[in-house]
Amino acid sequence: MRVRFPVVLFDLDGTVVDSGGIILASMRYATRTVLGREISDEALMAAVGGPGLEHQMRAFGPEHVEELIRVYREHNEPLHEELRVCVGMDDVLVALKEQGRKLGIVSAKRRRTVELAFARVEVGHLFDVVVGGDDHERQKPEPDLLLLALERLGADPATAAYVGDSPFDMQAAKAAGMHAVGVTWGGIHGREALTAADEIVDTAEELLARL
Repeated sequence: MRVRFPVVLFDLDGTVVDSGGIILASMRYATRTVLGREISDEALMAAVGGPGLEHQMRAFGPEHVEELIRVYREHNEPLHEELRVCVGMDDVLVALKEQGRKLGIVSAKRRRTVELAFARVEVGHLFDVVVGGDDHERQKPEPDLLLLALERLGADPATAAYVGDSPFDMQAAKAAGMHAVGVTWGGIHGREALTAADEIVDTAEELLARL
């Protein structure tokens, strides 16, 4: 069977796992607890999926970054018990593997937190490579994490697609020379944030058809 993209890399949050709610809850909790003030949901979520948690927290409280991160993680990790796969994505991943594709995760999350997610949603075995935000100092929207995943797979960017829900995902894919596919179901970023995508899809079924 001839496929469009022999290699497909995925963002994790808001793409494979439905984690927007628990991320927002923990961002609210950390900023309220440490800073004692209310920050809009839009501001809290604007940088999610990009340059990492430290970068996000520095924007809210540059003198309290370490404490913000500690409180966030203490609140966030137990919430992974509530984690679910995004609707239809488990079927998409299984179908892609059955077609012989190489699959990978490239996330802004630390590897440890990715593994925490996979302990709750049993899709981790479907991925041939997992790259977390702590695997390289340069984060999305820079292409380095994606290029590292491709290197570990021995893959050419021209044969690969990156699927994500954030503007950082789309920018990183384009910078890496990959096909950028934006998905709209994550609830973290709106469709208008995906303008750099080569194409945008609204359902898992549509995603499978496009890959």
